[in-house]
Amino acid sequence: MANPLPRAAELAALRQPPFPGESEQYAKAREALLAEEIEFRRHMTRLGEQRQTLPAGPVISKDYRFRDADGNDIGLADLFGQHDTLVSYFWMYGPQRERPCPMCTNWLGAVNGNAADIKQRVALKIFGRSPVERQQAFARERGWAHLDFVQTVGDDYANDLALINEDGTENPALVVFSRKGDEVRLFWAAEMPRAAADPGQDPRTAPDIAALWSILDLTPGGRGTDWYPKLSY
Repeated sequence: MANPLPRAAELAALRQPPFPGESEQYAKAREALLAEEIEFRRHMTRLGEQRQTLPAGPVISKDYRFRDADGNDIGLADLFGQHDTLVSYFWMYGPQRERPCPMCTNWLGAVNGNAADIKQRVALKIFGRSPVERQQAFARERGWAHLDFVQTVGDDYANDLALINEDGTENPALVVFSRKGDEVRLFWAAEMPRAAADPGQDPRTAPDIAALWSILDLTPGGRGTDWYPKLSY
């Protein structure tokens, strides 16, 4: 049996201030916060381990079709390439939108910077209802060079995942699939409902996958309530 982990408070008490001149009040508060950060890190590790040990998800029996950058009509299994795991993100850039969702754009910008590394481990595809050429044109505008876009053929995928609202607006979807041979299964999908959002907060996954918010959470003003990402400033 593994040795028990040291208490977070014990580890936090070992902190070494990066700059001199801390007040006693700051030092005490920062040590308490560090203990919470250690506990949070451990909880994130447990979440990852719990997610990775999920039992086999449902088989994806429906023949969802996609169109790739070469105009080929392909199935879900074809999107895996040499990998047995596919990370997919359905972004809000359907044909009814003049411009993509700013938050989808913000998130994909960060993913683009990591895409070459991500694709060493898994397949990574960005799903959209607009033609691939339209998605790629926006990607070039943003300087994205490492994202692979596909168009969902028809709206079966979007409708089955409730990604199209009654007014025609869209919802995003982060879904991870696994493949064994020709059999594709759901591994994990972001399922945090809007009703789970705490007062004053946008719905979001746990842990938050947006680098934007993770960085702003480190600052005195936090995320703010009178500001939201834009496509241009």
